[in-house]
Amino acid sequence: MKFGYAIVYVSSVAEALDFYHRAFGLETRFLHESGEYGELNTGETTLAFASHAMGEMNLAEPYQKADPSAPPFGVELAFVTADVHEAYAKAIKAGAAHIKEPTLKPWGQLVAYVRSIEGSLIELCTPIQDGT
Repeated sequence: MKFGYAIVYVSSVAEALDFYHRAFGLETRFLHESGEYGELNTGETTLAFASHAMGEMNLAEPYQKADPSAPPFGVELAFVTADVHEAYAKAIKAGAAHIKEPTLKPWGQLVAYVRSIEGSLIELCTPIQDGT
């Protein structure tokens, strides 16, 4: 088995795609003409967005919608970068909410946290080096 993609349900797929482009430099790979589903070009694993209407159609039960004013879910999206300080500043400038400034972890990885416009918790981090 292989992890294929993550889908974040949002109020506006187009706004989410635009934010992730401005904040993290990720290009849109696909946006359905309905505007209900879109994907970012993120490498081997796809990060996708779907409208809440699609989430309600797909799921038999209601789900808890992300709310930027409530505490974040215990799930994070992690973006690996060589320059966490620059990525953090760019994300904040694009409208991400500050969670935690870049901090060096005991294993040598530099990590920062922000929240996206729809409320997802985002980790910005350097690659983990072999042997650390």
